[in-house]
Amino acid sequence: MSASRRSGTTDELGPEEPEPGGAELLAALLDGMDAALCAFDADGVVTHWNREAERILGWSAVEAVGRRGFAGWAVRTADAAEVERRLLSAMEAPGRQVHEFALLTKDGGRVLVRTQSAAVRGGDGKPAGVYCAFSEVHAQIDLERSIALSEALFEDASWGVVLVDADLRPAVVNEHAARALGMGRTALLGRPLGELLGQGVEELEGALSHVLAEGAPPAPAEMWVALRSPESGEQERRCWRSGFVRLASPLAEEPVPLGVGWLFQDVTEAKQTELEAVQLRFRSQQLHRSARAAAECEDPTEAATVQLDFALAGFADHALIDLVAGEAEPVRLVRAAATPAGAPGPCLPVARAGLPVRYLEGHPAPQCVERVGCVRASAGNASPERAREWAAARQWPQDTVHALCAVLRSRGRTLGVVTFLRGASRTQFERADATYAESVAARVAASLDLARVLGD
Repeated sequence: MSASRRSGTTDELGPEEPEPGGAELLAALLDGMDAALCAFDADGVVTHWNREAERILGWSAVEAVGRRGFAGWAVRTADAAEVERRLLSAMEAPGRQVHEFALLTKDGGRVLVRTQSAAVRGGDGKPAGVYCAFSEVHAQIDLERSIALSEALFEDASWGVVLVDADLRPAVVNEHAARALGMGRTALLGRPLGELLGQGVEELEGALSHVLAEGAPPAPAEMWVALRSPESGEQERRCWRSGFVRLASPLAEEPVPLGVGWLFQDVTEAKQTELEAVQLRFRSQQLHRSARAAAECEDPTEAATVQLDFALAGFADHALIDLVAGEAEPVRLVRAAATPAGAPGPCLPVARAGLPVRYLEGHPAPQCVERVGCVRASAGNASPERAREWAAARQWPQDTVHALCAVLRSRGRTLGVVTFLRGASRTQFERADATYAESVAARVAASLDLARVLGD
């Protein structure tokens, strides 16, 4: 360093900034602490007093430093000897000592504080005083409660808890959430949600992004998701009732998002039960309405198609009626009524040319007649091109992906088969759907049987 720099004179770089001394640095550190701190020398005289101590008790550093002990100003005189003894005992004890005292504020109030005190040793290793950090007991208890709550959530909670960072990746996962996501707790950390969920990931990431930007939603949200499986690619869909809270750092002057706390509970069984109850109620109402509408039809064939129109609502996109022609083997089926092949429309009778429908061997409709029971068929996860080929080979509308055939029986005889068809926007038919189809088929068969009797 040049002489001019050492002497403090100016040069082309400008005046030298003075380096902070040890006393200034110590004062800055003490005043920047979140905890109140004071220190005593070996005689019990206050040597340090920071701003947090001033905030809690009201005594400034000028008023506190230099006093001997707390007697008469920060502690009641009757309690001063006991408080001083317990504080200064930290000079002879190993480690830190924790105590609770009632201190006096400058305006005469009392504050219960929890202190942590430890010895300050000089250069020769002998005790030279004591430092004491303290905070209001209720603040300490609040902190301990927060820590205890956090630990309980991530260890013992009976619902899933996931801390998602600002990049929407799991940062902390509890045991319940790990089981629900099908992986170990450490294996989940840092992985994109798209690697964990096959369905519902867009909705979940959208919710997390909204919480980061806008805050927690007013109510829990129910989300249907499907986990990814290394073997099959997808697993059974689950419904998770999810709540979200935005996490922000309490140490920053302005809120800095640390991520999102995601709490969820599996409500699949309850949701499915609820959906099944709603579905059953709706289908019962449709059967009742269709019976009343069919009773007003003079033509029994019209009554049969009217009942199919009511059955299609919320159940299928298309319906076909094929009747058995004669008693020859193999079974020959003649088309009697159908909905339009394009846009959905009413089921209407077709021209009866008497020619059987040319169904290939193994077609679900003849199988249904032979088995006298329902037959389900589906194109599965085939591509759109393959699905159209699959439907065309079975002489169904090209948008068909799922089919359900129910036998038409009346007075102990098989009259034909009714086929319900669904497009790609619907799920495949299930056992409960087959039960409903059988109920509809029984009513349709009764009307068609009456039409045959009247025709004969």
